[in-house]
Amino acid sequence: MKKPELLAPAGDLEKLKFAYLYGADACYIGGEQFSLRNNTANFSPDEMREAVRLAHSFGKKLYLALNIFAHNADIDALRAYLKEISDIEFDAFIVSDLGVISLCREILPHMPLHISTQANTTNKLSLAAWRDMGAERAVLARELTIDEITEVSKVEGIETEIFIHGAMCVSYSGRCLLSNFMLGRDANQGNCAHPCRWEYAVLEERNRQGQFFGMEEDSRGAYIMNSKDMCLLPCLPEIIESGVSSFKIEGRNKSAYYVANAVRIYRAAIDAYFDDENIYYCLPEWIEELNALGNRGYTIGFLHGKPNEDAFCYETSESSKDYVFAAVVDACDGENLYITQRNHLQLGDVLEILLPDGSNIDIPLTEMYDEDGESIETAPHPKQKVQIPCALTFPVPVIARRKYR
Repeated sequence: MKKPELLAPAGDLEKLKFAYLYGADACYIGGEQFSLRNNTANFSPDEMREAVRLAHSFGKKLYLALNIFAHNADIDALRAYLKEISDIEFDAFIVSDLGVISLCREILPHMPLHISTQANTTNKLSLAAWRDMGAERAVLARELTIDEITEVSKVEGIETEIFIHGAMCVSYSGRCLLSNFMLGRDANQGNCAHPCRWEYAVLEERNRQGQFFGMEEDSRGAYIMNSKDMCLLPCLPEIIESGVSSFKIEGRNKSAYYVANAVRIYRAAIDAYFDDENIYYCLPEWIEELNALGNRGYTIGFLHGKPNEDAFCYETSESSKDYVFAAVVDACDGENLYITQRNHLQLGDVLEILLPDGSNIDIPLTEMYDEDGESIETAPHPKQKVQIPCALTFPVPVIARRKYR
């Protein structure tokens, strides 16, 4: 059985680097145009070139999301964009629109194509059709059960990919019109406002206009479309055995801390299964680490059948937050840690170092010094350089967090 690829999101070069350092086999990014995450920083063409160089220096892969549903007005700009980035040696484009696929074939005929989950691939005939069009992989719809995933993945000549962790859209494979209708922001062109996460107080049925049905569960209202996040870690053996080639983590808008910690946990779990599939079990500390990431509660989605009400979070749309991304540890010399602050630090905090091997190191902050060696009690400035006495050494750079306060 081939070990599945662990595929991570990256919203910028720093997140990309940490995804690889913490165990991702491949990453996916978006450009400044034509991906479905317009509200993230995304990559300029020059940053894409640097990203590909970085990926290949690690011996890893890098995919570019071009998964919008293009309108006529997009075609000329897309054609020019593809020509502008034609020299960049991506390992594949992630696409969903047939017109975009046609244009990619015209301008970059040798570029491998992966079919996005937006294309709603739910059966083996569709997968075979994508293969016959030249696609090398398809990201399956999130609405499939494990039995359906297993059956679809038997199609020869094309790989399958599934999402294993991250935010879930209430609409079928993310094909949402709610944002478009309510705010004129097209989710299928990367501008979703996420109105499914909003608080709703009343419901009006089309044929009973003017009759409002209250939905309040308490004074805060109700979040009737607010799906919990996906977490398939407890089901890892059966999805490995399904024949899926790539396991995808959602979250190009998430922090470097989120990406690094999610990657290292799934890396450890996948490797543990292949070390000895007969004794694999889901370690409680893995679940604790995933619970420590911002989440809306977890669900396994459609994996074991249609989800029930337990797959939704009705009380709030906010993610839980136990920890914050505190710092990047840039260097350690056996006497000091040299860090770049990412969130406010103060004496009395405990800096928790997350190592790629899955272990954590706690560093109580009893002393801190600025770049000039002056003693400080707080580090309040974004990206402030700080020195912390510490006799330990470990591979750097690494992520550090602290408890949310």
